[in-house]
Amino acid sequence: MATRRTVIKAMGAGTLASGLSTPVSAASRAAEADVLLVVEKSSHAVSFYDVESGKRLRTVQLPDYPHEMVVDSRRRFAYVGHYGVRMSSTVGEGGAAVFVIDLAERSLARTIDTRPFNRVHGMGIDRLDRLYALSEEKAVLLGFDDPATDLAPTRAVPTHGVKTHLFTLSRDGERAYVTGLLSHTVSLVRPHDASVPPVLVSPGQLPESSCLSRDEKTLFVGARKSSALVALDARTMKVRRTRKTGGDPLRVYTLDDERLLVTDIVANTLSVWSTDLRRIRSLHLDGTPSAVTLHPGKARAYVSLLGTDRIAVVDLDRFTVVGGFGTRSEPDSAVLLPAASGQDVRAG
Repeated sequence: MATRRTVIKAMGAGTLASGLSTPVSAASRAAEADVLLVVEKSSHAVSFYDVESGKRLRTVQLPDYPHEMVVDSRRRFAYVGHYGVRMSSTVGEGGAAVFVIDLAERSLARTIDTRPFNRVHGMGIDRLDRLYALSEEKAVLLGFDDPATDLAPTRAVPTHGVKTHLFTLSRDGERAYVTGLLSHTVSLVRPHDASVPPVLVSPGQLPESSCLSRDEKTLFVGARKSSALVALDARTMKVRRTRKTGGDPLRVYTLDDERLLVTDIVANTLSVWSTDLRRIRSLHLDGTPSAVTLHPGKARAYVSLLGTDRIAVVDLDRFTVVGGFGTRSEPDSAVLLPAASGQDVRAG
C-alpha cells in the first residue's frame, strides 16, 4: 500500500530523504565528543546527539517506523531495518527494506528493497561487515555479503520460528540465534548454509532478546511471559539453567565475562545479573527501558526510555544515573559513535 512514507527506492533515495537540520561541517565534526545515533521509531527517523550536551546535531527522516540498527566496523554506514509498524502486536504488512545511513554525511544514502521479505526487524553485522536482517513475517534471515553496495539480499535461510523478532549473531557470522515470539522458540540457524536445518528449543514463553557470552559458549535468553532468564548451551541448545526475574526481561546484554545487563519494562529497572543467573543489583529508571547501548571504551550505558522520550546515561561502576537528555518520539535502538578512532561499534 503506497503512502507518503512508502519505501524510498535505491535510486535517488538520498535526495528524497536527507536530514532536516543544519549541516555539520567536517571541522566541527572533528571537534565533537561522542555521538549517539538513535532510532526514534514514532518520529520515523534517526537522530545524531552529542552525548555531553544532549544537543541534537542532525535528524534523518525515514519511512514509518524504523526499529533495529547496526553500524559497520569502520563507522562508515549504519543499517536500519524497516519494520513499518509500531509494535510486534500491531497488525499490518509493515516495511520491506533496509535503510543505509551515511555516517559521514549524516544522510540517507540509499534503500535496499527486501520484498517479499517484510516486517524487517532484527539486524546484525559480523566481523567481516556482512549484514544480516530478519523478516518477522516470513521467518527468514537475510544476508548481505557487501551491504555497502548490495541492491538486494545475497542469501536467505529459513528459521522455522513464528513471528521471528530478534537474533543474536556469532562474531564470525556462522551462527545466528533467532527468537520466535509466537512459536516461543529460539532457533540456531546457519546463515551461510541453508542445507543445515535449524535447531529449535523452547526456553519459555515469549522469548525476545538474547546475547552470547564472551566465549560464545552460552546463550542467554529473556523469556518475557515466563519472567525468566535462561542460559542455553550455544552449541547443543540444551537448557543449562533458568532463573525467575519477577518481571518482564525485555532485553539482555553481555557486560563482561561474569555479568549481564537486563532491562525490565514492568518494574522499569536496569539490573546486573551474574552469568550463573544471580541478581546482583538493580536501578530504577524514570521511564520504560526499551534498549541499552554500551560505550565501547567506558563504563557507560545509554538507556532509551519510552514514555518520557529520553536517554538516561548510567555509570556502570557506580550503577547510578549520571545524566540524560531528551529525544524525539520513542527512542529505541541506538549506537554510540565514539570520538576516538579504532573502537568497534557494530552492535546496536
